[in-house]
Parts: sequence; C-alpha cells; structure tokens
Amino acid sequence: MKYSIFTTKALTVLSMFLILSSCVKDNLDDMVNEETQQEENEQEEASDETSLVNLVIPEEFEFKTSETVTITINDGSPNAIYTIYAYNDASLSIEENDVLNDEGQADSVTTFESDEFNQILFTGRPVNGQLQHTVSLPSYYSKIYVRRKEGGVFSSEVVDIANGSANYTHTDMSGKRRKAEVARFRSRTPYKSFAGKGMNIDSLYCVNGSGQLFTVNPLNGNLTNLAAMPQGSWTAAIDHTNQYLYSIGRNKPYPLMRYDMINDSWTTVGNVGMGGPRLDYREEDGLLYFSGNKAKVYTIDPANGNVLSTRKINNLDVTNGGDLAFAEDGTLFLSSFGGLYRLDLDNNEYQATRISAENLPFNPTSMTFDSNNELWLASNGSSSDLIIMDTVTGGWEYIYGPNSTSSVDFGRTINDLTTFTVTDEETEDPDTDGDGITDSNDEFPDDAEKAFEQFTPSKYGWGTVAFEDLWPFMGDYDFNDTAVNYRFVAIINALNEVVELEINYEVTSDGAGLINAFGIEFESIAPNQVESVTGTVLTEGYINLAANGVEEGQDRAVVILFDNNETMVNVPSQVKIRFTTPLSIAQLGIAPFNPFLIVNKDRGREIHLPNRLRTSLGVNTTDLEGVNQDVDGNYQTESRLPWAINIVHEFRVPKERVPVNQAYNFFNQWATSGGTSYMDWYKDNAGYRNSAQLK
Repeated sequence: MKYSIFTTKALTVLSMFLILSSCVKDNLDDMVNEETQQEENEQEEASDETSLVNLVIPEEFEFKTSETVTITINDGSPNAIYTIYAYNDASLSIEENDVLNDEGQADSVTTFESDEFNQILFTGRPVNGQLQHTVSLPSYYSKIYVRRKEGGVFSSEVVDIANGSANYTHTDMSGKRRKAEVARFRSRTPYKSFAGKGMNIDSLYCVNGSGQLFTVNPLNGNLTNLAAMPQGSWTAAIDHTNQYLYSIGRNKPYPLMRYDMINDSWTTVGNVGMGGPRLDYREEDGLLYFSGNKAKVYTIDPANGNVLSTRKINNLDVTNGGDLAFAEDGTLFLSSFGGLYRLDLDNNEYQATRISAENLPFNPTSMTFDSNNELWLASNGSSSDLIIMDTVTGGWEYIYGPNSTSSVDFGRTINDLTTFTVTDEETEDPDTDGDGITDSNDEFPDDAEKAFEQFTPSKYGWGTVAFEDLWPFMGDYDFNDTAVNYRFVAIINALNEVVELEINYEVTSDGAGLINAFGIEFESIAPNQVESVTGTVLTEGYINLAANGVEEGQDRAVVILFDNNETMVNVPSQVKIRFTTPLSIAQLGIAPFNPFLIVNKDRGREIHLPNRLRTSLGVNTTDLEGVNQDVDGNYQTESRLPWAINIVHEFRVPKERVPVNQAYNFFNQWATSGGTSYMDWYKDNAGYRNSAQLK
C-alpha cells in the first residue's frame, strides 16, 4: 500500500504491508512486522516542519470544508416558485487557446478558467407563507441567489449569508409600480395578449451558413425546416410586432434579409456592408443591434439596412464569435467565444461585465431569451448543442445535442438563435397530477407524491468523501484508499416533505490494499421509517439486510451502498431510498449525513468523519497489537488529524504515498487557520494544485 511518513511514535503494525505494492491485498491484522524501516522513515519525515504531524491544528477544528446554512423564504403567495443558487464572485485564471471562429478560421483567443458550476441548491414553493431548507455549502460561499417565478414574471435578488442564515422576504408590489411592471412585460411583445390564463408557446428560430432557416421546439427538441434563405447567415433577430425575422448575409455586400413569418417568404431590404455573428431586435425603439466581430455595437434601421450609430464596448476580452440578446427587463447581453457578458451603457459607450466564470468547454455562436427569460445558447460545431445558461451565476447545462443526456442530436450547425412566442389563450398551465403545482413548475408533473428537488452539493456539482483506511493506526494521508463522489437528491412533495432520496455516487479511487465497504447512517430516522432501498451492490456476504433493504441490527437507519470498493471504481451508480411516510426536511438531516467506511470486511471496524458517532455495529477498537492513535474514538489522532474528510466539491485525490499537503499547496494554511484561510484549497485555481502529484 504505502509508507507512513507522519507519526513520531513507533508503530508495530503496517510494515510488511507498506513494503508491498498498493495493488497487493493483505489482512490488516497480519501487518505487525518489520517496523525498523518504518521508524526510520518516520523520524526522517518528522524533522520536516511541513509534514502533517507537525502542523499546529486548532483544538476544535474538524477539517470541515462546508458550513450549514438555513435558508428562509417568506412569501405569502401560494403560486410563487423559487429556485435557490449558491452564489459567489468567482476568481479567474486566464490562458490562450486556439479556436475556430464563425467563419471556420483559426483564432487564438483568451479563455478563463474556473471550476464553478451552476450551483442550484433546491426548488420549491412557500407553504403557509414560508419555504425553509437547511443546506451544506462550501465555506467560501457568502451569498445565495434567489430566483422567484410567479406566472410569467421573474424576479431575483442576491442575499448575504450571515451567521449560518440567509433570509429573503418578498414584498408584493401594488399601485403604479405594479402596473408599470405589467406594462413593461407586455411591451416586450406588443402583438400578444397576456390574459391571465394564457400559455406562452416558444419556437427557437435558427439560421446557419448553408442558408437554411429552421425552428426547434424547446420542449422536445423537434426540428422543422422553413423557407431557404437567399444566402447563408450567422445572424437572426425577430420583430414580434410585425412578425419579421431579420438576418444579415454571410457574403459581401452583406445584405439585410427579411423573412415574413406569416407568408413564409424572404426579401432583401438593403446592404449593411459588414458581416459578423451578433444581432438582436429591440422592440422599444424598433432598431436592430449588431456587433459583428468587433468591440462595437451598431444600430441599424431595419427598413433599409442603414447604420445609424456606433458605440464602443470596453472590457470585452474576446471579440470574435457569439451573439447579442436583450433580456425581458431591457438588459443587453453579449456572448463571444470568451463567454457571457452584460453590457451597461455609460456615456454612450458600453461597459462589459463578465458573467460566466468558466473555461467553457464550448464556444457559443448564438443566444436568445425565451418567454420564461431563460437564456439559450448554441455551440459552435458541425452538430451544435443547445444550452441554457444563468445570467447571474454563469452556470449552464446541455439541453439538446451530442453532449447532452437527451437523445436529440440536430446534426447541423446553429449559427444564430432567436425566439418567437405566441400565447394560447384557450390553454391554461395544467396540473396533471393534481398536487397543486402546475406542470411547468413541477419536476414530476405525472406524480402527485413528488414536486421539487433538493440537491447536495448542487444540481450539477459533486462532493467527495475520502478515507485513510488504516484506522486506528496512522496512514500516509494521501486520502485515496477509498474516495467516493456523491450527489444527493431529496425528492420533495408539494408540502415540502421528503418522500424519497436518490444517492448518485461513483468510487473514484481504490488505493487500498483492502476490500472496503461504504455506508451511510441517517441519525434521525428509525429503520422502520424506510419503505425500501434499491440499487445497493453487496457481494461479499457479511452485510445482513432487513426486508426493506436497511442493515439489520441497527438502532438508526443504515444503508450500505456497496461492500467491495474494488469492483465499484469508475462505475456511476445510484441508490434510491423510499420512506414509509413523508419526512420533514429537518428530520432527513444534512447530506452527506453520517458516511462511513467498513474496513477489510471487518464489520465492526468503521471509519467516520471526525467526532461522528459509529453505528450500533461499530466497535471502538482499543485492544490491539500496535499503537492505537484513536483511543478516545473520535476519529482524530492526538495531533487532531482525521481518517476521513468530506469535501463539498469534486476532489482529485493525490497519488500513492503523496500526502494531501504536498498535492494541494494551501492545505497547511487552511488546516492551521482552523478553516478560515484558503477555504477553497481543493479547487483548480491557479497555483492551488500540484497536478503531477494527483491521480
């Protein structure tokens, strides 16, 4: 397995095992010989002030990378639907990359690297005027982003986290202010009627360089070809009032072409004289806004193609590729191959503020807002992806295309997008399952027992629990003996009660020479409150299960996900837990709950996070041949080092025999500060990692 390099005390175990390769399996109780070389290694390393054993760790520090935050939403409307995000201003690292622009030519552009994800924590609605969830957030988050939807109107606010709480109270608008908002909302598409019961029906209009106009249904990805264009194009924008689509040709003299959406016909209205990929139509002034491939915005008269004004864009890091789009509130957004920006007009110039904090794995060629104010993007390539991106967090998700989980693959390039919306006055948003949540807001519209979801760590992110498996003896602190990535999804009904829990997981490392199992204890749930457990993988014959799938002999509900880590490496898996009656969110507890390792098929030998209780079947092993480093049974050594660590973020484990503080440059500062410095030490920020020391 590996050599211990941290303890200053003589160990009478491990030597034979440590000399062998990590792939050799052995019995923990046989590892009791050849300690001379072990002691020499320990003495040599103990002289190094940077070794873990010499760190001065605050007495109460438990190596937590997260904090518990209670989020409370006060809102008297029973029809308000909330989506809550973790939110932070992400730091960026910058590098140059070679990409293809919209013309298919090679360009060297600046890209921005960050590993922030779209941190959706939960969706839900207030019951009796309140919605409250307690979540586990990475410690470096200081804010949440609250997004509210009622009917067709969205609002949002960034809320500070203070003393483990984040509180938001919605205040209903009335009088002139409310009337002004309704008028502004209607003015975006004047041809529509916004009767209270009407449903908005969107079509995404798409153009490409081969001269094809087509639509995509955003609900199912269905594609419909429309009239062929006079020439290929990279731009599209819709005048909703007159039901015209405008596009600028890709070749000189760059004609402004107009598509009559009623008569399905094209005409050319004039020549713009310049080309490029970014175009949108603004209903408020009836003008086209065009950006080409430059750090400029031009206004164009749609009647003749004449350029009326030119405004400079400041702070636009990458000028090629992308699109322009106006949000429902009039805010202008720009995407380029460098990501998403908000443009604010200042003294007749636009100031660009970067929104997306990702080194995006795609180059956006186009974007549009739908009637729900969701921002859709299309990626560059012969078969484009359609993507939704949040305009506050910069998070994103593949919806259709080759990189999505959908079966829809358009097989063609989308060079620009725009949205056309009609309102079906005869159709209300249905509530198919009768649970009081309309289908458009219900994650499970056909199941009355389910409505919303809560995610840990987030909808698109992963957390990791990583173990040293030699407890109660000292290990080498590479934390790769068994590492498990996880994402918990609590399924919640319309009353904000938990009916089911999905545990999505994958073993990412098996650096152990032992066969280990992984389980989770639910500390506030009795075994008989679980109706069923499905998806566990138990092959070794020593885990005894009750009829409902929980482990026998436990005072609290315990689920063993697998009992052989070797067979589960890089195997995406899911366990589902169904409860006999719905639980309160508080009774379910905070994920990842009480995770633990069972070492080498010895059922009593459990390894937990610091200061967490062992299960009813766990044993505090003190009668051992060797130096017990955990006599008090709190899963921390005398110098307060843990055998397990939970990271609310995907964690790349170190290589064999590489201690975590040699792979992560700021681990020591984090540990000795009691978790107040470098709270994001595990991330892929510039200078944080020694990549050569990671698996």
